[in-house]
Amino acid sequence: MGNYIEYNDTIAFHPGYYIKELVDESGLTQEDFAKRLDTTPKNLSLLIRGEQSLSMDIAMKLSRMLGTTVNYWLNLQNAYDVLIAEFKSQKELEAEGAEVLMLRETDEAVADEKQKDMENFGLPDLPRKKDEQIKALREFFSVATLTVFTKRDMAVSFRSSTKDLPEASIVKANAMVQIATNKALKVDAPKFNKKKFETAVQYALTLTTQHKEFYPLIKKAFMDAGGIWVILPNISGSKINGATKKIGENIMLMVNDRRLNADSFWFTLFHEIGHIINGDYGISFEKETGEQEVSADKFAEDCLIPPEEYERFISDKKFG
Repeated sequence: MGNYIEYNDTIAFHPGYYIKELVDESGLTQEDFAKRLDTTPKNLSLLIRGEQSLSMDIAMKLSRMLGTTVNYWLNLQNAYDVLIAEFKSQKELEAEGAEVLMLRETDEAVADEKQKDMENFGLPDLPRKKDEQIKALREFFSVATLTVFTKRDMAVSFRSSTKDLPEASIVKANAMVQIATNKALKVDAPKFNKKKFETAVQYALTLTTQHKEFYPLIKKAFMDAGGIWVILPNISGSKINGATKKIGENIMLMVNDRRLNADSFWFTLFHEIGHIINGDYGISFEKETGEQEVSADKFAEDCLIPPEEYERFISDKKFG
């Protein structure tokens, strides 16, 4: 790093830049100047090269040596730090542009889906104002930078069988879990109680044919047990079926509407319930493999169609 940095026609001068000018104008060597300043030549050299911030001690010594104020030197350091932070923020905005594209593609073939996503989630629609869009999305998701969505395990665990997921799917999956988490954080629920939750699960099984009434009834039963159920519209391309996550003393259970058929919906719900019962939290992706997924699948199968009834069905061979 030099003692000044230029970015987008703006220059940030490190205090070392001005100290270098003082040394040159004094006619002294850096070693002699350092001795007069009561510091080491190495310390002065680091400062001049912009590799070390100006300390209160050196600011005080410079003020005594040159007849300036301490604040003069501290303000130089502060102004430099502010500009560097602004440069970093601008660079992050540029990097975040890729995440915005992943979250909201502009390809005509998916335009309708993206419009649906915006309407369902209330995402800001500022296609011609990238910087404003990024800032609005940061606030919407409650994150400092959208680049966090590129990180596996940002919102919740990614199971080992998902190591080859494309980055776009990681971004969208993390975004969906973040939305669900933010919703869950607004819910006041008692501490999670596994026994009560298991009772609520059995109650949920009695409602699988009540297509219009089931949601508020199951949601309340889960919440009374400390489980917060969130249903979200799918973000196309996320490849996510559902997710489970510990939030404080509660458990968040999220499923989406990727598959609107009743059998798929109930299987997905009980699959995620299986993860909770097994104490396994994370995101469930389509075509995911592994012991944890097999176990959750088996739980859902056995809940929705008891094994003994299925065996009897097979043995009777009445498939009409």
